[in-house]
Amino acid sequence: ANNNGVLIYLQLAERAIEIVADRGLSQHVNDAQWQAMVARMSANFVQRRFEDGLTQALEEVSALLVTYFPLLPGAQKTNEMPDAPFVD
Repeated sequence: ANNNGVLIYLQLAERAIEIVADRGLSQHVNDAQWQAMVARMSANFVQRRFEDGLTQALEEVSALLVTYFPLLPGAQKTNEMPDAPFVD
């Protein structure tokens, strides 16, 4: 409803990371902020600290969502899509 979804895409074979934010969140967070997050994640991955890198990125994205899209009093927290990682 708020167009505030975020996809963290890890292409393991190509060693590529991309963060795709929906338009609702993109109006608050610029490309440089997303690229800085990718750089921090990548630095952890180079050191083979995959869980640390991904956890940090998820925490940073969560903080942005709480800042720009706080849960309104009395509102139910619902997801339109599952949070579970998908590995193909």
